[in-house]
Amino acid sequence: MNSIVEKIISKASKVHRNLSPAELVEHAIGRGEGHLTSTGALAADTGEFTGRSPKDKFVVYDENTKDSVWWGDVNNRFESDKFDLLLEKVIAHYAGKEIFVRDAYACADDNYRLNIKVINETAYQNLFANNLFLRPSAEELKTQQHDWLIMAAPSFRAVPEIDGTRQHNFAITNFTKKIILIGGTGYTGEIKKGIFTVLNYVLPHERNTLSMHCSANIGQKGDTAIFFGLSGTGKTTLSADPSRKLIGDDEHGWAKGSVFNFEGGCYAKCIDLTKEKEPQIFNAIRFGALVENVRMIPGTRDVDYTNISVTENTRAAYPIDLVDNIAVPSVGDTPKNVFFLTADAFGVLPPISKLTTEQAMYHFISGYTAKVAGTEAGVTEPQATFSACFGKAFLPLHPGKYATMLGEKLNESGAHVWLINTGWTGGPYGVGSRMKLAYTRAMITAALEGQLDNVKFDTIPVFGLQIPTSCPNVPDEILNPRNTWANSSEYDAKAAHLAELFVKNFSQYADGVTADILAAAPKATGSSY
Repeated sequence: MNSIVEKIISKASKVHRNLSPAELVEHAIGRGEGHLTSTGALAADTGEFTGRSPKDKFVVYDENTKDSVWWGDVNNRFESDKFDLLLEKVIAHYAGKEIFVRDAYACADDNYRLNIKVINETAYQNLFANNLFLRPSAEELKTQQHDWLIMAAPSFRAVPEIDGTRQHNFAITNFTKKIILIGGTGYTGEIKKGIFTVLNYVLPHERNTLSMHCSANIGQKGDTAIFFGLSGTGKTTLSADPSRKLIGDDEHGWAKGSVFNFEGGCYAKCIDLTKEKEPQIFNAIRFGALVENVRMIPGTRDVDYTNISVTENTRAAYPIDLVDNIAVPSVGDTPKNVFFLTADAFGVLPPISKLTTEQAMYHFISGYTAKVAGTEAGVTEPQATFSACFGKAFLPLHPGKYATMLGEKLNESGAHVWLINTGWTGGPYGVGSRMKLAYTRAMITAALEGQLDNVKFDTIPVFGLQIPTSCPNVPDEILNPRNTWANSSEYDAKAAHLAELFVKNFSQYADGVTADILAAAPKATGSSY
């Protein structure tokens, strides 16, 4: 890899190494890549692509990966010889260009540190890499050698019939050569998720460490909690607790004796952002931060976070140290509590329930939430969404591998696992109401503080979940979802329907899991109160 870097640097017209955020902002503005907002953040557009392109994400197929990678829709196969030819084309593409080189690393626990070198042809992407990855000290930079190389070339366009890509853009991971090759797209999320994909392979496959798409925080007594949840479930909001320090908001590893952040920053959604709703994110968007694909209020440099004329996927990238109340370093002890967050728009799941290890593994693989009904005429049903391990798009290994490792970690640690429904109660979307945030916070606090350790639990049919009969600062009557519906038989029917959706979704993973996990599935028929 060093020869590749040397070759690129030797032929570039100008090389900028490890520039400060201020220097990168100056270059970005001078090159016409963006402008400053009223808070001092750099606003830049990512061009044609304003989000990841899953169908153009590839993994190189070779002797090392052919039997270990979970091939299919998530991991599209790319031939090794095609990769070598495309790599040479991208190297040649950098010739004569001004480039930005950054040394960074992933994994806040030094025992798992992954050194990274990033080569960009744009200053704003190099600022993104500075913000999202961990930043070596000046002393470390003198001697750091990289383990992985990321090459991002937005202006390079592949020729599919020659290069083997699907279209002109691509993001290809080569686990053998330890290179992530990105071309044809300026969307910075491909850089972030490229390394997440790498860690999702390396840590479980080689280091007996569970990689997780989750947030994590630490209480005043040093107790660690982790929060899994898809978009809209409240993961960021609920993990940002003023009484607890934030380890990280998105990607972590669970090793023997520690939970550690992969990243040195946050990549937050900005749609409808307000200071009242998300004060941590709002206040972090200042000088040194990057906002992508946003628009300003006319006549000002104030960002209009309601404007989605470019994309609904507006984003902010900022170093984690722009957030108040963080853990330094971004490492915690073995977790005592694990939360799976779901916004169940069917109104079926309890607001809080305790999972057995087998149920935890099943629900982890399921990665369930439900979106509210769309605006199309005649669409009245909520839409179930499943994403394996709460991050299916970034899993190089079969989901059963991660679930098995989760089960092992739970058994070793004795951690409690809680399923939290931040969605609907009293009926589905359109009939019932959204669970009050104050109640959800009270339930999570009760779990964290051990206030549910000695209360009575009932087991509900169909999903077989254990629900507490009481919880401090929460009305008893909302704890059993069936009791909140006006018509209990309608609840039973909806519960059976949701159970069927779970079972149908899980069928695609059945060949890679144990019988114990399969036995934890909800029972769509034969159950009654």
